[in-house]
Amino acid sequence: MKRLITGVLASAAWLVLLFRGPFPLFWLAIIALAAVAIAEYLAIVLPALDPRAKAPLILFGLFPLLGAYAGEPVALLCGLSLALLALLLYTLSRYASLAQPYEVISRTGFGYLYLSLCSAHLILLMALPQGRAWLLLLTALIVASDTAAFYTGSKFGRHKLCPAISPGKTWEGFVGGLVGSLGAALLVRHFFLPEQGLLWLCLIVLLLGSLGAAGDLSESVIKRAFGVKDSGRLLPGHGGLLDRIDSLLLTAPVLYSLLYFGSGLCLK
Repeated sequence: MKRLITGVLASAAWLVLLFRGPFPLFWLAIIALAAVAIAEYLAIVLPALDPRAKAPLILFGLFPLLGAYAGEPVALLCGLSLALLALLLYTLSRYASLAQPYEVISRTGFGYLYLSLCSAHLILLMALPQGRAWLLLLTALIVASDTAAFYTGSKFGRHKLCPAISPGKTWEGFVGGLVGSLGAALLVRHFFLPEQGLLWLCLIVLLLGSLGAAGDLSESVIKRAFGVKDSGRLLPGHGGLLDRIDSLLLTAPVLYSLLYFGSGLCLK
């Protein structure tokens, strides 16, 4: 019941933010969510680091999202460059007090690529024409994929997808997730993106659905490496925020790239 209530409330809040919230509010909300996700990630990969030492690392990780406010990829990349530079300078200044300085650089730096860079693309998507509709499509297909994969895998799952990483996932669940994501995307297309080509949309959904599953497995690799079951306890019944957005992290940059570079194809 906790899982259901949390899911309904989170979905309602997301829909209100998408369709009623102005762009600055959406930007601030994504920054806040990214800060929580970075904090959860650092708690996993750098558990021995003093919490006071983690605060600047979280702040630096928000630079790409600050740059994304301009709605331009170049500004985002400038923010990422500043984040990595700030991380290096911070590590140099604290070198004597850090037990393993290179681990701070490497693990935090990867976190900026994995969390900051990827989540900032949600802001870039919002800044696009029909950005709200595309974000709705992205989140709808991810949620539908997770739900369909769970129930399909539970009932029909026989062949393990990646047992070394996540023993519960099956190929049957993966296929069921793709079917669910396709159904959700077609529904969103009917009401919000009717001008989009059907073939183009189906190809997008199949690609993003596959990447969503890869995103889920990617977070599992991180948690398994550090012996952690959930990234946090923020969401009752779901675990941490990172546990819920892992599929979005890989799909958002790909969807943005497809729309940015393939805008001439999306109407065909």
